[in-house]
Amino acid sequence: MKRQRYSAVIVDDEWLIRSELRMLLGNFPSIKVVGEAGSVREAAEVIRRTRPDVVFLDIQMPGGSGFQLFDLVEFDFEVVFVTAYPQYRDEALRYRPRGYLLKPVSVRDLSEVIEGLDKGPGKP
Repeated sequence: MKRQRYSAVIVDDEWLIRSELRMLLGNFPSIKVVGEAGSVREAAEVIRRTRPDVVFLDIQMPGGSGFQLFDLVEFDFEVVFVTAYPQYRDEALRYRPRGYLLKPVSVRDLSEVIEGLDKGPGKP
């Protein structure tokens, strides 16, 4: 997936978390946030419309799990899970994520994930 710039969508039910992640991603010129969503259903619409390279995805949200997103859209993007729950790691690994970031997200961990995007596809 080696590119100069990656389009990204942020999916999290908490507006403040989305805002903080957008701010952190603003430190990386290779990432352009093209959309945000506060629910799985909204995320499916945003992903279909924007066709992002990478989705930063919360797992536990009201109205549905982030894992349900993969049943609603064509899985042709990289995924980085961003969650407060370490116990979902094993299930998340089924989707070959580019990262599994625990909240609060550190710049160091986010930087490692973004650098890893150039290493090739992680999705099945």
